[in-house]
Amino acid sequence: MEISISRRMARFTLDLQYDDLPADVVHEVKRYLYDSIGCAFGGFYTRDVQIMRKIYRQMEGTSEASLLVSGERMPAVNATLVNSLAIRALDFNDIYWKEDPSHPSDLIPAALNIGELVGATMKDIIVAVVLAYEFEQRLCEFAVPGLRERKWHHATITQFVSPLVAGKLLGLSEDQLVNAIGISGSHSHTIGCPTAGKLTMMKNTVDPLAVQAGVFAALMAKEDYTGTEEVFEGKEGLMEVYGPDWDMTKLVDDLGNTFKIMECSMKAFPTEALTHTHITATLRAVIENDVQPEQVDEVRVTTIARACDILFDPHKYEPTSRETADHSLPYCIARAILDRKITTQTFDDENIQDPRLKELIHKIKGEASEEFEQLFPEKQPSRVTIHTTDGREHSVYLEYPKGDPREPMTEEDLDDKFAALTASHLTDEDRSRIKEAIFNCETLPGIHHFMGQMVED
Repeated sequence: MEISISRRMARFTLDLQYDDLPADVVHEVKRYLYDSIGCAFGGFYTRDVQIMRKIYRQMEGTSEASLLVSGERMPAVNATLVNSLAIRALDFNDIYWKEDPSHPSDLIPAALNIGELVGATMKDIIVAVVLAYEFEQRLCEFAVPGLRERKWHHATITQFVSPLVAGKLLGLSEDQLVNAIGISGSHSHTIGCPTAGKLTMMKNTVDPLAVQAGVFAALMAKEDYTGTEEVFEGKEGLMEVYGPDWDMTKLVDDLGNTFKIMECSMKAFPTEALTHTHITATLRAVIENDVQPEQVDEVRVTTIARACDILFDPHKYEPTSRETADHSLPYCIARAILDRKITTQTFDDENIQDPRLKELIHKIKGEASEEFEQLFPEKQPSRVTIHTTDGREHSVYLEYPKGDPREPMTEEDLDDKFAALTASHLTDEDRSRIKEAIFNCETLPGIHHFMGQMVED
């Protein structure tokens, strides 16, 4: 009898060891730690993170694990949610988009905080992060078309991965790990509305909640709580409930031959992933041709159908919050024209309420291209054409953004991003200390020493 999908995933999880990882994979883990911890510093004092932090501080509980940035301690399962939300809050952390999108770094706190609970080595943490990326990215290719196209949010994917990350560090047996997947996969499915229409704080929160749910499932399984083994392929499991068309080879074939983290992308802008190529094209057109905002008559953005659906709906022309604005392509294009850059400050209230924005945003139109649809997701094509009031036309075509593995963020790019995200928190000396700890983490005494470095002065 063929073994279940969950058991195949569990066996690979238990078998993978640090010595199995090529040097470039270990280095890539450190790059994503650096990027993600920078995002946590940038996002920590946002209102949504502070609300969650306040709730858990009022709850109190056993001092098991640390928050990034502040260093305060709380139960590991709670710290996981706050840290994951801090990484996610600015929509500036990594992105992998094939049939489905995902942000694998949302799972990093499952490794860090459960690692603290058990006193893991940093080599253990690196392995757990590799597993997070491996299965999160594979699940992005499992459904054809993806769950996003079936009106479900990608947090539905994360619920199956977080128990593997936590369970690896908790030392679960194979049966316990299978149970953990079944526990989490039975209850954490997320509908698509957090990223549709007018967006709220839930846009950034649903995936961290799925991360936390998987951690809790692993803790349950450690006490021999049982869960459905055939949660993917069984009766009324994922594959039956969500409909036909699944590519099993993408999920479980060739595990360990290559590692998916090498295919993930980083973000050069704190915005929804499908905006990036368009923002880059707009900035190039504006800067190279010295286009002034008052000269713009119309901007035509050619993209794929799902980008039009997500990023050009009516709410995106009247954003009132950071969450809606960073998922609004008209807003991002307008601010790129006005400011000639996109930063975390782009989505501050004064910029959202800027009267110049109101004048420009309705000049930006989106059109779906069947040709571009055929190129996606191998390419992320964009054509931005700016028509000016004096009859000129400036057009730029790009196929992928900065941060894509084909045009990766350099070390200098990452340093600049980290510096910008930590500008109000850290001195240059602090930034150097944190970077050194991350890129030499396997030589540190363990996770407690590492987390002690990831804080404000």
